[in-house]
Amino acid sequence: MKKFILGKKIGMTQVFTEDGLSIPVTAVQAGPISVVQLKTKEQDGYCAVKVGYYDIKESRANKPEKGAFTKAGVAPKRYLKEFRTDSDDGFEIGKEINVGEMFSEGDVIDVSGISKGKGFAGTIKRYRTARGRETHGSHFHRRPGSMGGASNPSRVFKGKKLPGHMGAEKVTVQNLVVVKIYEDKNILLIKGAVPGPKGGFLVINEAVKV
Repeated sequence: MKKFILGKKIGMTQVFTEDGLSIPVTAVQAGPISVVQLKTKEQDGYCAVKVGYYDIKESRANKPEKGAFTKAGVAPKRYLKEFRTDSDDGFEIGKEINVGEMFSEGDVIDVSGISKGKGFAGTIKRYRTARGRETHGSHFHRRPGSMGGASNPSRVFKGKKLPGHMGAEKVTVQNLVVVKIYEDKNILLIKGAVPGPKGGFLVINEAVKV
């Protein structure tokens, strides 16, 4: 069975090993998630499981979503996510899945989320480009650099590193390790940092490039 779960970032802390080593970890409120829909190869052309996470008021869901939740027999959810699977074995519509059923300590995982937004940023902060001279009269301290010549090529090439919006994009951190699981509280401790701010929505999958 493919391993996956949805969650929210709580924050960072540290745990200590028996040898006294300090391990930085991110605490994630992972699940429980509810199975809302099963997709089959015969009916949809592929196998997938659609799950929902984080209960909301019924008034917050639109009519199509309410119908899907009512049909599945689950409370309305804020987040819906579809995961491809080889088959629907082990999944039932309306079933609630806890983090302990999916992962165990020592598992290697990939974590995806929306990174922190940094607003409008220059090329030095955004792309780590080199800065210009600090001498008097240089007029080139933190500028983007040459914009493409005069008569040839007479244009700016696509992909030119320029100032613009930085952050607030989907980021996946690969090959993180599950340090500890608190099944009674549905809390997952992951070694290292994960994308996004506190309270940010996270998608956790088993690693694809172990």
